[in-house]
Amino acid sequence: MKEVMAIIRMNKMNQTKKALTEAGISSITARDALGRGKGIVDLELLAGVEKGYEEAISQLGQSGRLIPKRILLMVLPNKLVKTAVKTIIRVNQTGKSGDGKIFVLPVLDAVRVRTGESGDAALDGV
Repeated sequence: MKEVMAIIRMNKMNQTKKALTEAGISSITARDALGRGKGIVDLELLAGVEKGYEEAISQLGQSGRLIPKRILLMVLPNKLVKTAVKTIIRVNQTGKSGDGKIFVLPVLDAVRVRTGESGDAALDGV
């Protein structure tokens, strides 16, 4: 089993949730985050970016300010990892700076608190 951690644009959250559910991945945790990649951001465009305006996102320039993002966390059986990664890319890829990052990490075990099931049996989609 693996943890898939994806950092995406705020305005892509609902589309991503819907696409993951349609792909058979229903369990997801989301958190708000602030960050930036190697690109630098123009402060005057940040308000438009926060509202999800694609025009503002495409015109990001220079600044050290952190951008609001969303972090998605999913612990999945190995058989669903590629599906999750492909789905996240399909929905979030615009070809512009700031599309996000996906990290795939090993997970040693998972335990469902309610039943005590462990391993893949504790995960949805098995």
